[in-house]
Amino acid sequence: MAFVYDYPRPAVTADCVVIAKEKEPKVLLIQRGNEPFKGCWAFPGGFMNMDETTEQCAVRELEEETGLKVAEIKQIGAYSKVDRDPRGRTITVAYLAIIDKAKDVKGLDDATKAQWFPISGLPKLAFDHEEIMKDAQRLFESL
Repeated sequence: MAFVYDYPRPAVTADCVVIAKEKEPKVLLIQRGNEPFKGCWAFPGGFMNMDETTEQCAVRELEEETGLKVAEIKQIGAYSKVDRDPRGRTITVAYLAIIDKAKDVKGLDDATKAQWFPISGLPKLAFDHEEIMKDAQRLFESL
């Protein structure tokens, strides 16, 4: 059954920050293949389907965009600044996945590349992903 509402509703996305806990920790990023921020680096993520949770969305998008499968994720937080996405009102829930070492990945779906970066040398990130990264790093260091 479809519903029609008098008031606009925001879209919901989920992002997955993956950190490999090596001697120098690494972070998995994708290079965006589509606008907005085409060609920029970001966390794997995307829009939530109507039949899934944000957790399921984060795990699905990670696999769709990089080929990487993870079993466990921890919520970093929800990000809802009004102008965080130029496509429209979008709220994201970000998750952290920690793996022992960087695994082979490749850019799939709408990601042109997937690549590991040292946590101390990340490129400029799309959207508000620099803010999400700061929170992810705090969570990672507390675990």
